[in-house]
Amino acid sequence: MTSIQAWLGKGLTPQGFIDWMSKNQETFKDNYGKVTFNEADEAFFNTFNRDGVRCAIIASDWCGDVVRNVPVVFQFMEQAGIPTEVFILEENDELIQPFLLYGGKSIPVVLLTNEKGEVIYRWGPRPAYVQQPMADFKALNLDRESDEYKEKVKDVYAEMMKRYGEGTGYYRYIIDEFKDVLGNL
Repeated sequence: MTSIQAWLGKGLTPQGFIDWMSKNQETFKDNYGKVTFNEADEAFFNTFNRDGVRCAIIASDWCGDVVRNVPVVFQFMEQAGIPTEVFILEENDELIQPFLLYGGKSIPVVLLTNEKGEVIYRWGPRPAYVQQPMADFKALNLDRESDEYKEKVKDVYAEMMKRYGEGTGYYRYIIDEFKDVLGNL
Protein backbone atom coordinates (compact mmCIF):
# COMPACT_ATOMS: atom_id res chain seq x y z
CA MET A 1 0.00 0.00 0.00
CA THR A 2 1.45 3.37 -1.02
CA SER A 3 1.80 5.91 1.77
CA ILE A 4 1.69 9.67 1.35
CA GLN A 5 1.98 10.39 5.08
CA ALA A 6 5.04 12.61 4.52
CA TRP A 7 2.95 14.91 2.32
CA LEU A 8 -0.16 15.20 4.44
CA GLY A 9 -0.61 18.53 6.18
CA LYS A 10 1.53 20.34 3.60
CA GLY A 11 -1.06 20.99 0.89
CA LEU A 12 -3.42 23.89 0.28
CA THR A 13 -6.88 23.98 1.75
CA PRO A 14 -9.68 23.86 -0.82
CA GLN A 15 -10.16 27.63 -0.40
CA GLY A 16 -6.40 28.11 -0.62
CA PHE A 17 -6.41 26.29 -3.96
CA ILE A 18 -9.26 28.43 -5.27
CA ASP A 19 -7.42 31.58 -4.17
CA TRP A 20 -4.20 30.28 -5.80
CA MET A 21 -5.89 29.80 -9.18
CA SER A 22 -4.85 32.27 -11.86
CA LYS A 23 -6.72 30.44 -14.64
CA ASN A 24 -10.32 29.21 -14.77
CA GLN A 25 -11.12 30.48 -11.27
CA GLU A 26 -14.55 31.88 -12.15
CA THR A 27 -15.63 28.71 -13.97
CA PHE A 28 -14.36 26.64 -11.03
CA LYS A 29 -16.36 28.77 -8.56
CA ASP A 30 -19.41 28.58 -10.79
CA ASN A 31 -19.19 24.78 -10.91
CA TYR A 32 -18.70 24.66 -7.13
CA GLY A 33 -21.88 26.69 -6.63
CA LYS A 34 -23.92 24.32 -8.80
CA VAL A 35 -23.25 21.19 -6.75
CA THR A 36 -26.35 19.90 -4.96
CA PHE A 37 -27.07 16.78 -2.96
CA ASN A 38 -30.28 14.78 -2.69
CA GLU A 39 -31.84 13.30 0.45
CA ALA A 40 -30.01 9.98 0.02
CA ASP A 41 -26.71 11.89 -0.18
CA GLU A 42 -27.55 13.83 2.97
CA ALA A 43 -28.42 10.59 4.79
CA PHE A 44 -25.08 9.14 3.68
CA PHE A 45 -23.17 12.17 5.00
CA ASN A 46 -24.95 11.92 8.35
CA THR A 47 -24.12 8.24 8.83
CA PHE A 48 -20.70 7.91 7.18
CA ASN A 49 -17.91 6.85 9.56
CA ARG A 50 -15.12 9.21 8.57
CA ASP A 51 -12.64 8.15 11.27
CA GLY A 52 -9.12 8.66 9.94
CA VAL A 53 -10.11 9.20 6.30
CA ARG A 54 -8.36 12.09 4.57
CA CYS A 55 -8.38 13.37 1.01
CA ALA A 56 -5.40 14.61 -0.99
CA ILE A 57 -5.92 16.01 -4.49
CA ILE A 58 -3.21 16.60 -7.08
CA ALA A 59 -4.41 19.35 -9.41
CA SER A 60 -3.65 22.50 -11.36
CA ASP A 61 -5.76 25.39 -12.62
CA TRP A 62 -5.11 24.91 -16.36
CA CYS A 63 -6.80 21.49 -16.52
CA GLY A 64 -10.39 21.24 -17.74
CA ASP A 65 -11.00 18.03 -15.79
CA VAL A 66 -9.88 19.78 -12.60
CA VAL A 67 -12.27 22.67 -13.27
CA ARG A 68 -15.15 20.27 -13.98
CA ASN A 69 -14.59 17.63 -11.31
CA VAL A 70 -12.74 19.04 -8.31
CA PRO A 71 -15.58 21.42 -7.31
CA VAL A 72 -17.80 18.33 -6.92
CA VAL A 73 -15.10 16.52 -4.94
CA PHE A 74 -14.58 19.59 -2.70
CA GLN A 75 -18.31 19.83 -1.95
CA PHE A 76 -18.59 16.07 -1.36
CA MET A 77 -15.62 15.95 1.01
CA GLU A 78 -16.83 19.03 2.86
CA GLN A 79 -20.30 17.53 3.36
CA ALA A 80 -18.79 14.18 4.40
CA GLY A 81 -16.50 15.92 6.90
CA ILE A 82 -13.33 14.56 5.31
CA PRO A 83 -10.24 16.80 5.69
CA THR A 84 -9.08 17.74 2.20
CA GLU A 85 -5.92 19.32 0.86
CA VAL A 86 -4.63 20.10 -2.61
CA PHE A 87 -1.15 19.67 -4.04
CA ILE A 88 -0.22 21.68 -7.12
CA LEU A 89 0.97 19.29 -9.84
CA GLU A 90 3.87 21.47 -10.97
CA GLU A 91 5.19 21.72 -7.40
CA ASN A 92 4.73 18.05 -6.45
CA ASP A 93 6.19 15.86 -9.18
CA GLU A 94 7.44 13.28 -6.68
CA LEU A 95 3.96 12.92 -5.18
CA ILE A 96 2.23 12.11 -8.48
CA GLN A 97 4.78 9.55 -9.72
CA PRO A 98 3.16 6.50 -8.05
CA PHE A 99 -0.24 7.56 -9.43
CA LEU A 100 0.46 8.01 -13.14
CA LEU A 101 -2.32 6.91 -15.48
CA TYR A 102 -1.24 5.25 -18.73
CA GLY A 103 2.25 6.57 -17.95
CA GLY A 104 1.06 10.19 -17.85
CA LYS A 105 0.28 12.84 -15.27
CA SER A 106 -3.50 12.87 -15.73
CA ILE A 107 -5.16 15.17 -13.22
CA PRO A 108 -6.99 15.53 -11.00
CA VAL A 109 -5.77 12.65 -8.89
CA VAL A 110 -7.93 12.26 -5.80
CA LEU A 111 -6.41 10.08 -3.09
CA LEU A 112 -8.24 8.86 -0.02
CA THR A 113 -5.99 7.78 2.81
CA ASN A 114 -6.38 6.08 6.16
CA GLU A 115 -5.06 7.45 9.45
CA LYS A 116 -1.54 6.15 8.59
CA GLY A 117 -1.49 8.05 5.29
CA GLU A 118 -1.82 4.85 3.27
CA VAL A 119 -3.73 5.34 0.03
CA ILE A 120 -6.93 3.32 0.17
CA TYR A 121 -8.48 4.71 -3.03
CA ARG A 122 -7.35 6.58 -6.14
CA TRP A 123 -9.84 8.44 -8.32
CA GLY A 124 -9.45 10.51 -11.45
CA PRO A 125 -9.05 12.22 -13.71
CA ARG A 126 -12.76 11.91 -14.49
CA PRO A 127 -15.80 9.77 -13.68
CA ALA A 128 -15.49 6.15 -14.87
CA TYR A 129 -18.31 6.52 -17.42
CA VAL A 130 -16.60 9.54 -18.99
CA GLN A 131 -13.14 7.92 -18.76
CA GLN A 132 -14.14 4.62 -20.40
CA PRO A 133 -13.54 5.72 -24.03
CA MET A 134 -9.98 6.72 -23.08
CA ALA A 135 -9.38 3.43 -21.25
CA ASP A 136 -10.60 1.51 -24.31
CA PHE A 137 -8.42 3.63 -26.60
CA LYS A 138 -5.29 3.22 -24.46
CA ALA A 139 -5.84 -0.56 -24.43
CA LEU A 140 -5.27 -0.51 -28.22
CA ASN A 141 -1.65 0.52 -27.50
CA LEU A 142 -1.30 2.49 -30.73
CA ASP A 143 1.91 4.28 -31.70
CA ARG A 144 1.46 7.91 -30.58
CA GLU A 145 3.11 9.10 -33.79
CA SER A 146 0.82 7.14 -36.12
CA ASP A 147 -1.96 8.72 -38.15
CA GLU A 148 -4.37 6.14 -36.71
CA TYR A 149 -3.57 7.32 -33.15
CA LYS A 150 -3.99 10.98 -34.06
CA GLU A 151 -7.33 10.34 -35.75
CA LYS A 152 -8.77 8.07 -33.06
CA VAL A 153 -7.70 10.25 -30.13
CA LYS A 154 -9.82 13.10 -31.56
CA ASP A 155 -12.83 10.78 -31.59
CA VAL A 156 -12.09 9.69 -28.02
CA TYR A 157 -11.99 13.27 -26.73
CA ALA A 158 -15.21 14.06 -28.61
CA GLU A 159 -16.92 11.04 -27.00
CA MET A 160 -15.69 12.05 -23.53
CA MET A 161 -17.05 15.58 -24.00
CA LYS A 162 -20.36 14.08 -25.14
CA ARG A 163 -20.45 11.97 -21.98
CA TYR A 164 -19.75 14.99 -19.81
CA GLY A 165 -22.74 16.64 -21.47
CA GLU A 166 -23.76 20.27 -21.38
CA GLY A 167 -24.96 20.62 -17.81
CA THR A 168 -24.13 19.26 -14.41
CA GLY A 169 -25.65 15.78 -14.80
CA TYR A 170 -22.22 14.17 -14.68
CA TYR A 171 -21.86 15.40 -11.07
CA ARG A 172 -24.04 12.44 -10.12
CA TYR A 173 -21.42 10.01 -11.49
CA ILE A 174 -18.77 11.54 -9.22
CA ILE A 175 -21.02 11.63 -6.16
CA ASP A 176 -22.13 8.04 -6.65
CA GLU A 177 -18.58 6.78 -7.23
CA PHE A 178 -17.39 8.33 -3.97
CA LYS A 179 -20.44 7.13 -2.05
CA ASP A 180 -19.79 3.60 -3.27
CA VAL A 181 -16.14 3.67 -2.22
CA LEU A 182 -16.67 5.37 1.13
CA GLY A 183 -19.66 3.22 1.94
CA ASN A 184 -17.46 0.14 1.62
CA LEU A 185 -14.59 1.29 3.83
